[in-house]
Amino acid sequence: MNSDWLNLGKKVIIVTGGSSGIGAHIVQSLSESGAQVVVADLTGSSEGNIDFIPCNITDKQQVEEMIRNVVDKYGHIDGLVNNAGVNRPKLLVDYYHGDKGHEFNEQDFDFIFNVNVKGAFFCTQEAARVMIGQQSGVIVNVSSEAGMEGSTGQSIYSATKGALNSFTLSWAKELGRFNIRVVGIAPGINEPTPMGNPEHVKALAYTRGVESDHVAVDYMKVIPLGRRGRIEEIADLVTYLLSDRATYISGTTVNITGGKSRG
Repeated sequence: MNSDWLNLGKKVIIVTGGSSGIGAHIVQSLSESGAQVVVADLTGSSEGNIDFIPCNITDKQQVEEMIRNVVDKYGHIDGLVNNAGVNRPKLLVDYYHGDKGHEFNEQDFDFIFNVNVKGAFFCTQEAARVMIGQQSGVIVNVSSEAGMEGSTGQSIYSATKGALNSFTLSWAKELGRFNIRVVGIAPGINEPTPMGNPEHVKALAYTRGVESDHVAVDYMKVIPLGRRGRIEEIADLVTYLLSDRATYISGTTVNITGGKSRG
């Protein structure tokens, strides 16, 4: 991307879960576009214009301290990317073998909701306090097509992403008067792997009654563009939405699924 065109050079942007996966690519894209990026994650390191602050986003006090550290060091917060997320594929009821080990339990529910929903809520609440004071800011929620379409074996994950979509709509209405934009993105099937790590694929395959090698279906048939998405395409979309080139985009979740989703 053209960093001059995006004009991110003086912006301070926090990315939760920015040490790996999609988050790491978002951090790289923002960094290459000149932004001062702050990674809020359990592990990581600082380098160049990428700063690292250890933070468990499910702990309100740690989130408050992280936001305070960012403001103390940089004076302002221009963007927050609620990227951190977790998933555990299981069934509501194991109608294959009656094995409760493959059924969601309370611990699964709390774990997934705490990271995906409560964590995003804590981070946004504290960042919004700063953004309201400065009368500007952008919040990007990393959702999923599963939040709009649902997904077999991923009902709790889908529910958390549906919650993020609702947060996006509501927060945009609440915060718009302070010149704060709130936008969501909903990725679909992406490279480098179709559905995640091997253990994730194995668990997901069980919920769908297929072997692991059948989870990666013929994407030419289900994705109109005929290929999986590239993670850098997601990162570039986030970078654009955080820039001043997107100043009238708020209160919506943008699909990035190659035409696969209806939302």
